[in-house]
Amino acid sequence: MIPVSEIFEVRYGHSLELNALRLQSDGIPFVSRTAKNNGVAARVARIKGLEPLPAGTITVAGGGSVMESFLQPEPYYSGFHLFYLTPIVLMEDAQKLFYCACLRANKYRFNYGRQANRTLPDLLIPSLDQIPRWVNEVAEYALKGENAPVDFSPTPLLQPTHWKMFRYDELFEIERGRGPRIKELTGFGSTPFITSIDSNNGLTGYSAMPPCHKGNTITVNRNGSVAQAFYQPRPFCSTEDVHVFNPKFQLNALRAMFLCALIEKERYRFGYGRKWGIERMNRSEIRLPVRTDGTPDWEWMENYIKTLAFSAQL
Repeated sequence: MIPVSEIFEVRYGHSLELNALRLQSDGIPFVSRTAKNNGVAARVARIKGLEPLPAGTITVAGGGSVMESFLQPEPYYSGFHLFYLTPIVLMEDAQKLFYCACLRANKYRFNYGRQANRTLPDLLIPSLDQIPRWVNEVAEYALKGENAPVDFSPTPLLQPTHWKMFRYDELFEIERGRGPRIKELTGFGSTPFITSIDSNNGLTGYSAMPPCHKGNTITVNRNGSVAQAFYQPRPFCSTEDVHVFNPKFQLNALRAMFLCALIEKERYRFGYGRKWGIERMNRSEIRLPVRTDGTPDWEWMENYIKTLAFSAQL
């Protein structure tokens, strides 16, 4: 094991504030301390006189979602408390991705009271000759074409002013989550166990219990990361903080992705002091594209998702 500073040059980023920048859909990635979307919080217009940080470097959050580490494939601007690591030895992208995982594995050492600002250069990571052989063998082709859409047609415009409101109970039978407690998990079993987290499709682990809920459903958090919605393709168990949306229509992964994005837009309405319980969920409304007869246009929603990047992975 060697210190980070032995194979990377560790530097502080731009320290820009996103609210002071102009958003631009085809602009420069703005990387922040978020744990999602490869750290990219938005895209912004190029700043006159300020060069973006170079592609091929690794961003590491020194605070916030501390130690979240991502390889940046294109030039970018960066926010507060964000470091970027430049290899000082020749390194392939597969090796950089391996080091991202190594850096992220040090998350447990830090929190909001103990950030990684001073200690990052001294953290111990494997040397290049300690990288497992499978890293180069697998990563070389595994992600090739991963961002391809199903349909390369232009993405149609969203026109929600022409859509129609539907109550959730018109579309779903909503039930409370059922399953073991987290402390009862033993590390064995094959039944997905879904909790009220905001990542990893809600998957916290696996249970030896038989599934309590059907697959091809949507889970929505009533507590914790409220309104976080995920499509569950397989039968599963869950905690009571997760509600299960059983469709009254023909659901598939593409349609579910469209619905999950809209459901998550309701997050601002709820919090720890105002839960999104079943009664409120049943009364809540969602605005959807409709056919000429006023029914949801599921085919249009499905085709919309097919034009988006990464949809081929569904």
